[in-house]
Amino acid sequence: MQRGLATAGPGLVLPREGGTVPKVTPSSPGLLLLTSFLLHVKEDHASPTRLVCDNRLIQKYILEAKDMEKRVGQCQALPVLSCPVVLPLVDFSLQQWKSKSNETKRREILCDLALLVGAATGALGQVSEECGARQLSHLYQHANSFFLLLQTFSWEAGHWELSCSPHSMEQTHITSVFLTYRQLVQGKLRFFFHDLAKVLCKQAQGGSRDPPCGAR
Repeated sequence: MQRGLATAGPGLVLPREGGTVPKVTPSSPGLLLLTSFLLHVKEDHASPTRLVCDNRLIQKYILEAKDMEKRVGQCQALPVLSCPVVLPLVDFSLQQWKSKSNETKRREILCDLALLVGAATGALGQVSEECGARQLSHLYQHANSFFLLLQTFSWEAGHWELSCSPHSMEQTHITSVFLTYRQLVQGKLRFFFHDLAKVLCKQAQGGSRDPPCGAR
């Protein structure tokens, strides 16, 4: 069986087991919105404030993560992975999290997402069952979209390379990939966007008397 490579983003190449990753067309409104948003940022070079200022979007992605976790749990005869995948440990102390800079938080989440993208890719190479493969493809697309999105935020000038040494664990159960993704979106990502909103939403409002984002 040949080993291929999956790219999670510029400058980062992740190994995968066997075959190619199925090409999946984004089907959910939330994923289409995120894709459109990424294209807008790329073309317009604008500050990506919409996602962090509109709290409804991150809530949508949390619900989608929960839905994917539920759906994969309903798949029949999910195999135990013969080659374990490496997942990030995404539990965190809120007190320690608050003490970190936004750039440190961003890079930490990028490392977590890189492992998740690699885990989804590795699992896809071992799953032939349609239901499980479909949900893994959706998770791959969502995690990789967030990976690309977070690269549009940066508080440090110049070129940088992702250097990761995150806490991780090996897992052979496919459901663990979905649990980890849901915990990441519901935890670190949600709090990160909340922290960004304190800065970016105020900048976007300027001297306007409109109510704060999310207060409407």
